[in-house]
Amino acid sequence: MNITSFLIYCFIITFTPGPTNIDILSTVNMHGTKRAMQYTYGATIAFGLLLALSAMLNTMLITVIPKILIVMQIIGSIYMLFLAYQICKKDKSKQTVNQTGTFMSGFLMQFLNPKVVTFTMTVFPSFILPYYTAIPAVTISVIVITLIGFSAFMTWVLFGTIFKKFLQKHEKVVNIIMALFLVYAAIMIWL
Repeated sequence: MNITSFLIYCFIITFTPGPTNIDILSTVNMHGTKRAMQYTYGATIAFGLLLALSAMLNTMLITVIPKILIVMQIIGSIYMLFLAYQICKKDKSKQTVNQTGTFMSGFLMQFLNPKVVTFTMTVFPSFILPYYTAIPAVTISVIVITLIGFSAFMTWVLFGTIFKKFLQKHEKVVNIIMALFLVYAAIMIWL
């Protein structure tokens, strides 16, 4: 196995902007670091769970992956467009208690995030299973990839925390930009 290619693939997928990372940044901006950490914990646990499920079921699902991916594309696109709308229309002066930025919303986002689902379904057959099939090796791979994902989420939380004042000062513009990134992600699923 080419460890360098594997690590580069994992880092690029987890650190680049995607629905979860953009939502983390928005959560820091709107609700603070503590709430973003709750979201991040949920997203990380779901990410690890998706990796474990992918590792266990990859060979059985190979015949139905296209059907699963199309459903995930549809659901994921709709959810990302909904998030874009929510981010764009946010008005901090009219804030009420909402359910974004929670552990559960972070957890659920991973299962509706086509970028994550596609990644988890491809990383094992591409990089791990051709070389390692023993349970300890696959388990270590799940743990390593989950830690890389958690590092990416934490980087986005840190970025949001450091630049929070700037992001709040330019809140409307930042929200529109983040919403446009989500719309872009929703479109890119289909290309």
